[in-house]
Amino acid sequence: MTGPLGDRGPRPIGESFTSGPLAYGCWRLTTESTDDAQALIEAATDTGLNLIDTADVYGFDWGGTGFGQNEEKLGQVLAQAPQLRDRMVLATKGGILPPLPYDSSADYLTEACEASLRRLGVDTIDLYQIHRPDLFTHPAEVAATLVALRDAGKIVEVGVSNHTPAQYEALKAHLPFPIATNQPELSAANTSALRDGTLDLCMRDGVTPMAWSPLAGGRLAIGIGVRAALVDVLDRLAEREGVGRADVALAFVLAHPSRPVAIIGTQNIDRVRSALAALDVKLDRNDVYAIIEASEAVPLP
Repeated sequence: MTGPLGDRGPRPIGESFTSGPLAYGCWRLTTESTDDAQALIEAATDTGLNLIDTADVYGFDWGGTGFGQNEEKLGQVLAQAPQLRDRMVLATKGGILPPLPYDSSADYLTEACEASLRRLGVDTIDLYQIHRPDLFTHPAEVAATLVALRDAGKIVEVGVSNHTPAQYEALKAHLPFPIATNQPELSAANTSALRDGTLDLCMRDGVTPMAWSPLAGGRLAIGIGVRAALVDVLDRLAEREGVGRADVALAFVLAHPSRPVAIIGTQNIDRVRSALAALDVKLDRNDVYAIIEASEAVPLP
């Protein structure tokens, strides 16, 4: 029996901020009610989910009315409850322009960042991430744009999302300051970031991974659309730990030595608060490798 894995302490977001091990994501924040949205954001920050992650494209799907809607909603929350701004690390993303779909040219990325600032109703974005790489913009141009935005005081820290290790390295080579975060998909149902070098580079460079969809879009919580063997392992561990299946799935992400932040996006306030149970789950190497083996359906060599 090996000791428990994972660090439940705060994670650095560059040199300027820290985040709890769990963060709140606004992809599904498509409610028409600003009061309801405020209640969710307050529950998150009250619970220690102080990093609030959104993107300019959120609202384009998941029942939204269009591009920019969820940033606008978060901006309405901050206008209605300005005290929340000082309690959060405000993170957003740009670089997706439906239906192109990607544009990280200097002109567009500058315009996208400024539009996010207007929608959010803030002067500065704490963490600005390139949402998906634009294959037809040179990383030197992307880097120069991020430098200009930072020098202008419009953004503080810089991150990437959905970048391959090589794309991350290419941008890093042109930046005069470190990349703060790298946001890959990572869950017990999707272990690619464990294998493709993404988390290895994070550990090498001191970059904080921000795992999106750590519950596989909720499939791990309800046990549908994932391998039955994986559900069985998660259920066995949940029974042992006295928690729910989702808590074990979150604990799996948090167990990695790169010290990821797991971004949850539930629209249920009780589930926001109960997510903290994941921090008390104790997984050892036998547990995490059992999860990987069940997830990948391939015996470990």
